[in-house]
This record gives sequence, structure tokens and C-alpha cells, in this order.
Amino acid sequence: MRTKLMILLVLATLSVGSAPAWSADSDVDALLYQASKAFGAGRYEAALKLAGQAIQAGPNEPKSYFVRGRMLESMTRFESAIHDYSRAIQLVYDRRGGAHFKRGDIDASIRDFDKAIALDPARAPYHWQRGISYYYAGRFEDGRKQFELHQTVNPNDVENAVWHFLCAARSIGVEKARAVILPIRGDRRVPMMEVYALFKGTGTIEQVMVAARAGDPPPETAKRRLFYAHLYLGLYHEAAGNARRAREHIVRAARDYAERHYMGDVARVHLQQFEKARPETSTDTDARK
Repeated sequence: MRTKLMILLVLATLSVGSAPAWSADSDVDALLYQASKAFGAGRYEAALKLAGQAIQAGPNEPKSYFVRGRMLESMTRFESAIHDYSRAIQLVYDRRGGAHFKRGDIDASIRDFDKAIALDPARAPYHWQRGISYYYAGRFEDGRKQFELHQTVNPNDVENAVWHFLCAARSIGVEKARAVILPIRGDRRVPMMEVYALFKGTGTIEQVMVAARAGDPPPETAKRRLFYAHLYLGLYHEAAGNARRAREHIVRAARDYAERHYMGDVARVHLQQFEKARPETSTDTDARK
């Protein structure tokens, strides 16, 4: 029985697919492997401590909670085991919701995000991903509420203010959305404050691009800046009604400066929506130059 449990624990530590270089997966897996060996040797408290360290190293990794939950269950600590299993399930719903979004199934992503939040309601304010899914589902009032909720835990994130604006613009129009744009005092990421000024109506497209290209940053930094510049310029033009220019910038973000993170997937999904729609004409409204 112990051998079978040890095999299960080791299998549970294996990563699926290749992880980006910045991932903590390698540290998490090493700790879980050590935990499984300790548990198999009967060193139960040491195993639990190592599993706890794995959770600290990768707090959003469902496998760590599953492994510790399995240990706790076998030690008849059922209440604690259930807590860890619930957290693992919640994280899996989150992961699957993200995967649904990246696949382009927006409604399925919302269903899974809702399930994740139902299991841990305290996470609701942090769930900006659900807000983005609401936007693509056309649930703009729900999106506004989600980004207003996120503002309570992340008050200086330009991206949150912009997505709130985008939802509001679809509901009440661009000018009224500017009047209720969420206040941001300082987002140190370049060129996010210039992006904020643009959406607020006090900045220009040119200022965004000048900031993104300023200085002599390393290639990866320059690429990241240009990704965000083009993504948000694309979204700005879309809100302003200029589909042609919106598509041009989204193409640059999704292809020329593609990033391997959630917002990179947002750009790619947005481009997929453009390609499905294949607009033949665009409405050129008064976008700031």
C-alpha cells in the first residue's frame, strides 16, 4: 500500500509539457519529489513540511495541494485533506478556464472561473481574467463590476483601468467611459502611464510609442514594451471605432511581438476574432494622433 501511495505521489509531481524558463515548476517538482520519498520512508511530518514548502514555492500549482492532500488523507487528517483537495480543484478550474479562453471558448472559460470563485469566494477580487472573458463574451456590465472589484486589491494597475474603460465604452460610450475611468496614480511599467493618459483623453498615440521605444533597453525588455504598446493601441482604436487600425496593432502584438503569458494569449485570441469577422471596412472616427 505504501509503495502504491509513493508511486502516486511521484506521478503527481510530474509537470505537463514544458514550462517557461521563469516558472517555479522545477523547484516545486524537486520539493514534491523529496516529499514523496520522505513519506515513503515513513517520515510523515517531514514530508508534510516539504509539501508545504512546495506550496510556498508555487502557490498556484494544484499538484502541490493534491500531493499534500493525499498525504493528509492517508494520515486520517481528513478535514485538512479536504481543504487541500478543494484548493487543488479550485486551481484546476482556474487553469481549465484559462485554457478554454486561450482556445477561444469564452463562455466555457467563464463557467470554470465561476466554479473556481464559488469554491473560494475570497479570490473574486483578484480574478481579472474573468473580467477579460466577460468583455469578449459581450457581458460588459459584468466586466465593469469585475474590474471595479479588482481595483480594490490592485489600485495602480493601468491594465485594469483600461479594461474597465473598454467595458464601460461598450455600455455608455467612449466619452462617458472617460469620465468614470478608474484612478491610477503610478504604474511603473513602460509605457503604461502613457497608455492610461491616452484612454483618459489627455495623451496621444505618439506619446505611447515614444515611451515604448525610449532609451536603449535589452531586446527582451524592448519587445515586451512594444507588445503592450501595440496591444493597447489596438484596443484603443477598436473602442474609437477604427477597425482597420485596431487590427494593424493587434497583429503586431500577437505576431511581431508575441509574448508567452496570459496577455499574449489575449492578443492572439483577439486576432482570431478579427480573422473570424474579416471586416471589409472600418469606421474612422476621431482617434487622437
